[in-house]
Amino acid sequence: MLSGKRLNFFLDLSMRSPYWLFLVLGLLLAGLQHRLWVGTGSFAQAADLRQQIADQKAENERLFERNRVLDAEVLELKKGMETVEERARHELGMVKDGETLYQITQ
Repeated sequence: MLSGKRLNFFLDLSMRSPYWLFLVLGLLLAGLQHRLWVGTGSFAQAADLRQQIADQKAENERLFERNRVLDAEVLELKKGMETVEERARHELGMVKDGETLYQITQ
């Protein structure tokens, strides 16, 4: 606890020159503003995190769509040989016995 002599010193100082109080309050405000705009948890960092979340959601949606297409393709391959035959014809250039393949080049 402050003694009476010290307390009087601070009271006298505040009565003589109130500008030091404004200076201290101004520095405190500047420190808080710096943290708000630049420091950890600032508006800039929050905006950056929101952008990262939006980017990740877009990537997740793209991957979800790709997985949906792959799941449909797997089910299609499991259900019948027609799909396997079609892929063999188009991707590997295979033909059935008795068929003739005509390839036109340009």
